[in-house]
Amino acid sequence: MILYEVRITIDQSLTDEYRVWLDAHMHEIVALPGFEFAEMLREPADAGRAVFVCHYWLEGRDALEHYLREHAPRLRADGIARFGDRFSAERRVLELERRIGGR
Repeated sequence: MILYEVRITIDQSLTDEYRVWLDAHMHEIVALPGFEFAEMLREPADAGRAVFVCHYWLEGRDALEHYLREHAPRLRADGIARFGDRFSAERRVLELERRIGGR
């Protein structure tokens, strides 16, 4: 499995509006082929900024590559159109090495 992580920092004043948009955005992504599930986490607020960390679990690297090629540009553009430069996003990809314990 592949973990695609997106860490989003946004102006604190936009937190409620952004969270509503992000929830719908994540549902749209998880409905795409190859996605297993997603998690939304929140870091403590820092200096007037809210921080959300989204974990998207995919069945494999091919599914991630398909998403990045076919869907990510459109989905990222939607966030930029709505929130402009009032947020930033950092992304990273991790491969599940081992799972300990159950869920």
